[in-house]
Amino acid sequence: MFRVMPIRSAVTVSLVPEARGGPFVFWDDLPSACRKASALGFDAIELFAPGPEAVAPADLRKVLDEHGLQLAAVGTGAGWVKHRLTLTLPSSAERAKARDFIRAMIDFAAPFGAPAIIGSMQGRSNEEVDAATAAGYLTDALEVLGERARAQGVPLIYEPLNRYETNMANTIGQSVSLLKRLSTGHVRILADLFHMNIEESNLADAFRAGAGLIGHVHFADSNRKPIGLGHLELEQVVKALADVDYQGYISAEVLPDPDPDAAAEQTIRSFRRWFPRSG
Repeated sequence: MFRVMPIRSAVTVSLVPEARGGPFVFWDDLPSACRKASALGFDAIELFAPGPEAVAPADLRKVLDEHGLQLAAVGTGAGWVKHRLTLTLPSSAERAKARDFIRAMIDFAAPFGAPAIIGSMQGRSNEEVDAATAAGYLTDALEVLGERARAQGVPLIYEPLNRYETNMANTIGQSVSLLKRLSTGHVRILADLFHMNIEESNLADAFRAGAGLIGHVHFADSNRKPIGLGHLELEQVVKALADVDYQGYISAEVLPDPDPDAAAEQTIRSFRRWFPRSG
């Protein structure tokens, strides 16, 4: 059984130097990030770590407990930005390394009740790996990793990205089709508002198309800044989340603009505006 909860807030923390400049609110200093997140009233952090060995589980547990926080999810993107691994590489040995990296992140996150996210590590088709072959590689990996997550009592989260970052699945509808081809029933979709703003014709309809399969939401405006600093209209999105009975985290994967503290403050203000009964 996966956990069921009201919508809760989360903020991203990156410990990956190679990802500097990316869409993460807090950087490098996990204890400081947790202290600030707690002081602002966030329920959880979403962690982007270089690998499962980057933070000792006991240390992570201690800092989360000290600040009354949960672990919402862990990203696996360091497998790509740091190690250049994806699930659709032409080399079977490299694909195996990618699966092993994600498997280790699933095992790291599961004791905290948190899922691992597959975003950039899904890779893409290209001149070396055609679309059908890449789709087969990705499907095979999701089958195996979804079952690993099931054994650990958590879902696996798959993130459709915009066309400039992948050509595997760009929309919620394409992701639903992908998941329905799987035998495992333990993969869920990450709906990221930034990517959706590029690819979806209607954000609310996209959420409804993913009803029952959406397991995580990234709270980012049209320009990947905190909600309220772009041009997204949130009213219909919030209504759609209620219509599909979404009960996961709303997590800020956004650029730290104009700085991390201001981005976190803007995010929690927006979260409380749009989800007043949850925050």
